[in-house]
Amino acid sequence: MAKIFARERRKIEKGEKKPRFRVVAAQGDIKFFAEHIRKRELEAIAKEIGAQVVYLPTDPAGVGGEKVEE
Repeated sequence: MAKIFARERRKIEKGEKKPRFRVVAAQGDIKFFAEHIRKRELEAIAKEIGAQVVYLPTDPAGVGGEKVEE
């Protein structure tokens, strides 16, 4: 079974009318031509091709990684 890995975009405001997800990777013979995609579109594509969508966890602070003290 093919898999599509996606995560929520970091630089998006709540209630903003822009696609909220970004496809990070895909397993199998799948190509995406859009950089950002809506959840409904992502799930429709997955259903049509018989793939599973894996939603990756996001960093709540949006900074990426832990702060290292020197």
